[in-house]
Amino acid sequence: MLLVAGDLGSGWHEDDMRTGLPPWPWEQDDCPNYQSGDYPAKSHRRAAEQRYYRPSDGSSPVHHVVETYEPGWAERSVDDVRRVLLRCASYLVFGSRVSFEVVDPQYLGGAGMLIRGRIARADASHTVTYVAMLRRGETVSTVSVPDPGSQAAVDSIAARAVARLG
Repeated sequence: MLLVAGDLGSGWHEDDMRTGLPPWPWEQDDCPNYQSGDYPAKSHRRAAEQRYYRPSDGSSPVHHVVETYEPGWAERSVDDVRRVLLRCASYLVFGSRVSFEVVDPQYLGGAGMLIRGRIARADASHTVTYVAMLRRGETVSTVSVPDPGSQAAVDSIAARAVARLG
């Protein structure tokens, strides 16, 4: 169910799939309002896999995690993510401000939500990443895409990720 490099366009390469259960994509250990135990769904994952995709120009990678949950827990995972986004909407870490904004709570016709993450540094530089969290049944797909300059590019990648969920 993971994306293939061609889903991202030309010039992308797949890293080897990582082995072992990846961490929950929404861990925010540096957020003062985040307590890992407040988010029970992650302990009900049956399986999860992840892959990084690197562009040939050496810029930031795309990260994709697909998780399968015990019956009823995928929806609860979405609720857990909403709570993380409320509790950790904005916080300081190592002199930088990390923030999250829900761009579309009913993304792709209700298949998930689109979030914009930003890291603003003291030197005025910043990094923007779009995160598409998509759910179908008991499977959750989370794709993190460095700002491609247009939401249409993010939408295209997210639509391919939904299609791979079957």
